[in-house]
Amino acid sequence: MTAGPILVVDDEADIRSLIQDILVDEGYRVEVAEDADAARACVRRQRPSLVLLDIWMPGEDGLSLLKSWAGPGLDFPVVIMSGHGTIETAVEATRLGAWDFIEKPIALAKLLLTIDRALEAGRLRQENAGLRAQLAWPGEPVGSSAAMQALRNQLERLAARPAALLLHGESGVGKEGLARWLHARSPRREAPFVVLAPAALPPDQIKVALLGSEQGGQIQPGLIERGQGGTLFLDEFTELDGDCQALLADALGRGELVRVGGREPVRLDVRVIAASSHAPEARLAAGTLREDLYFLLNVVPITVPPLRERSQDLPELLDYYGNFYASRDRLPWRHFGVAVQNRLRQHRWPGNLRELRNLVQRLLLLGGSDQVSLDEADAALSADAPAGPSPGARDEVANTVPIDLDKPLREAREAFERYYLQARLREAGGSVGKLALLCGLERTHLYRKLKDLGIDVRLAAEAGER
Repeated sequence: MTAGPILVVDDEADIRSLIQDILVDEGYRVEVAEDADAARACVRRQRPSLVLLDIWMPGEDGLSLLKSWAGPGLDFPVVIMSGHGTIETAVEATRLGAWDFIEKPIALAKLLLTIDRALEAGRLRQENAGLRAQLAWPGEPVGSSAAMQALRNQLERLAARPAALLLHGESGVGKEGLARWLHARSPRREAPFVVLAPAALPPDQIKVALLGSEQGGQIQPGLIERGQGGTLFLDEFTELDGDCQALLADALGRGELVRVGGREPVRLDVRVIAASSHAPEARLAAGTLREDLYFLLNVVPITVPPLRERSQDLPELLDYYGNFYASRDRLPWRHFGVAVQNRLRQHRWPGNLRELRNLVQRLLLLGGSDQVSLDEADAALSADAPAGPSPGARDEVANTVPIDLDKPLREAREAFERYYLQARLREAGGSVGKLALLCGLERTHLYRKLKDLGIDVRLAAEAGER
């Protein structure tokens, strides 16, 4: 991973040169700019790890430049430098997002200490974001089965390599969690992990969402650029439309992109991990997947096994998810006895790990004792079982939705939502876009809802075709 440079913005050539020489001697990469326009050009080319910004410059001053960067685009620390500092100026700079304020003439020890702390603050912010994501996505490859040992060993060998990976497996097997786990063990661990999912892309703004934009001096990084120095995870990449595929293939193939409204290319330094629950080769043959994108992503193909093919891992998985939810959600820990484990091993797990996580979390939430009973496990599995009529018979059973009225409201609501979305998903032929129109829901919210309820889009589509 290549960290961004430190950008020194000052109109005095002697000061720029002096700070550059000092920082280069300290082992930093440094770029310099003599005014606001030159600074913007540097930031457009590559996101800096830190900006040292003078206030008083000819033309546009430093505070105005900082203000133009303020907002989502300011994802790097800015340290203000000034030889005419006042309390009001320092307060205004802080309000606009500056990390610190140092006065000229600059003392060497003060400069290096400020830079070190600002860079560390930037690293901690990214690390905290990564830890929050890990709490939301438990993705460790748990299990002692031969299949999981082989997968874990393969991922550990590939963690330090920059090559693109293609994770293939059924919906719910934990592909995103594995990608996050891999990122956390790579040299890019301190940089962002960015998810690009088809349902999260606004249809009318796909180009801006992917490539970002430049308007009136404001820079808005796109999804690809937000992964700079880190990892870009392409979830269900075979479902991206043709325009998205073309933009991705061009950017990844060239190793650079041009933002919408911009002129200068932005160099890319990002590792790509793609995932699909469909067979990419079938999409290639059907002409819905671009060949150039497929070969860019399929450098190292990895198959993630479904849960039913490694049922011997269930005791370890139950313990892992039980501890995870007990710790994260502060729930009482519960024991899954041998009889319950054997019952769960017999289940086919159509929703894979997603279904298992949902079941463990529910049993911890609703349990009254420290031991999960066989009846509780059976009831939980029954609640998750796919149910519902074929699309053509939907009207005939509108008043016979199978919901246990003895359940708490939350469980009953989840059961209804699962039943309703499964039925309408089959009616939509497995298309999340069509389902969103039928249900009147925004696609990103719907995508998350399907995941939370453990609904396998592919299986629902196949059921609709039968």
